[in-house]
Amino acid sequence: MSSLLTMKMITNGLGLTREEPQPKTSQSIPRAFAPKPKTMSKAIPTSVSAVRIDKERSNSVQTSEMMMPISSSPKTHFGSGGQHRSGSLGTPSSPKMNFGSLSLSDPQPRVLHPLGSGELKLLLLENISQEAVKSFKDNGFQVDFHSKSLSEDELVAKIGGYHAIGIRSKTKITARVLNAAAKLLVIGCFCIGTNQVDLDGAAKAGIPVFNSPFSNSRSVAELVISEIIALSRQIVDRANEMRQGTWNKVSKGCWEIRGKTLGIIGYGHIGSQLSVLAEAFGMRVLYYDVMNIMPLGSASQVNTLHDLLTNSDFVTLHVPELPETTNMISTSQFQSMKDGSYLINNARGKVVDIPALVVALKTKKLAGCAVDVFPSEPGANGPNTFTNDLNKWASELQSLPNVIMTPHIGGSTEEAQRMIGFEVSSALTRYLTYGSTMGAVNFPEVDLRPIGADQIDFVRVCHAHKNEPGVLRQVNEALSQFNVEKQYSDSKGDVAYLMADISGVNDQDLIDLQDRISKTRSNIITRLLS
Repeated sequence: MSSLLTMKMITNGLGLTREEPQPKTSQSIPRAFAPKPKTMSKAIPTSVSAVRIDKERSNSVQTSEMMMPISSSPKTHFGSGGQHRSGSLGTPSSPKMNFGSLSLSDPQPRVLHPLGSGELKLLLLENISQEAVKSFKDNGFQVDFHSKSLSEDELVAKIGGYHAIGIRSKTKITARVLNAAAKLLVIGCFCIGTNQVDLDGAAKAGIPVFNSPFSNSRSVAELVISEIIALSRQIVDRANEMRQGTWNKVSKGCWEIRGKTLGIIGYGHIGSQLSVLAEAFGMRVLYYDVMNIMPLGSASQVNTLHDLLTNSDFVTLHVPELPETTNMISTSQFQSMKDGSYLINNARGKVVDIPALVVALKTKKLAGCAVDVFPSEPGANGPNTFTNDLNKWASELQSLPNVIMTPHIGGSTEEAQRMIGFEVSSALTRYLTYGSTMGAVNFPEVDLRPIGADQIDFVRVCHAHKNEPGVLRQVNEALSQFNVEKQYSDSKGDVAYLMADISGVNDQDLIDLQDRISKTRSNIITRLLS
C-alpha cells in the first residue's frame, strides 16, 4: 500500500480515530501447536491509549532485551483500508494474569493504571464458558454475554462499540465486520478452528486472533472411540428401534473392534491421542499426515492417503479446513476404501463430499458413518433447524441406516469448555493489559517480561505497523529521548509488532510520544501501557 494512501477519518466514542480498512478476504490458517494454559499469577499492566492506521511491510527485528516466551511458537502440520485512532482507553487496573516466564526470583510485577477513564468492552457470543465470563468481569472488563451467534448484519450493527469479541465456530468475522469494528483490538476464538475469521484482514487492521488448539482434544478423541464402537455394533439403530417398540436382536454385521485397523488422517494433537486410546482397545493404528511425525505406541505412518484407505476398517479425519482438504474424501477415495468399512468425520464439514458419502452408503460400499460437522450448520439450537433448506442432502442422509449424526459436539464437554474458556480468556487479557501476542495465529508473537513494582516511571509501548523498511529507525528516533530498558520486534507477512519498555516518562511525554509514533507512515495501531 502506498504511503500516499488517502485516509477517511472516523471518530469513535473514546476520541479514537481510524482510517477505513480494506482488508483482504484471504485467510491464513494456524497450525496445530500453540501455547497451553498456565497457572494464574500476579496482576500486570493495564492498557491505555491506542492509535491505528493500515499497514504494509517492514523487515525488522530488533532486540535490546528479550524475555523467554510464555510458550513456544505455533507449529504446523496436517492434524489439527485500516483506521487511525488517537485517544485514551481505560482498562482494568488489577488484571489477574499468568506470567509464563516469571520466576520466583523476579521482582513483583507492577500494577499499572489506565491513563483514560473508559472501560474496555467485551462482546462474548455463542454461550462461551461462564468461567471465562467471570474471569473477564473479575479483571474489570465490561462484558456483554449472548448465548447465540450473531449474523453478519447483526455484528456490523453492534461491533463498533466493543474492544474485544469472543466467539466459537458459528459466528463469522468477515471483512465487512472488520470494517465496522472501529474500536476492536483483539478477537478470541473459544475453539480450535479459526477459519470463521478473516485472519489476514484482522492482521492488517492490527487485530491479533487467539484460539485454543489443544483444550478439547481429549473430548474429540473420546467421541471418536464411542462412535467406532457404536458403528461396529449398530447401537444407534437398535436404540431407535427399541424406542419405537421393536425388539430386533441381531449379530449379523456387528463386530468387536479388537484386531480391526483404524486409519487416522491428520496425526496432530487429536489424532495422536486417539491413536493411544484405540491401541488400548486392541486396534491396529495407521496414520497419514503431510509431515513425518513420530508415532505414539505401535502406530505406523503410511506414505499416501490411498495406502491408508485401502488398509483401514475405520477411517477418521482430523484435519483443518483448507483449500487442499476441501472434499479430500470424495468418490475416488470411497472407492479405495475397504468394502464394509466405516467413515468418521469430526474435523470440518467441507473435508468430506457428503453427496458422494450418501452414494457410498446406499451402495453398501460403507457399512456406516458418523458425522459431527457439516458444510452448513444452524446458527442456534432448536427443532426443524437441520433440514434440506440448510443442506440439500440432509433428509437423504438422515434416512440411511447405521448413520450417526451429531450437532458439532466433539468439543462440547464441561472439561473442554472450561479449559478453552481459561486459555482464551487468559490470552485476551494478556494482550489487552500487557501487550503479549504469544499464541496469536495471525500476528507476530512478541512478549516482554513484566515491569517491576519498583519501576514507577516505566511505560510500555506496543506498536503494530506495516512490515516495511525504515520503521524501526523512525520509532527509535521517537524513543531516543528516553532510556529503552528492553525492546523486541518481530514480523509475520505484511505486519510487524514492536514492544518496548521505556523509563523516565512523565504525563506530557506520554502524549507527545504517542502522537509522534502514531504519525509515522507505517503505523497501524499504537498503544501505551502505564
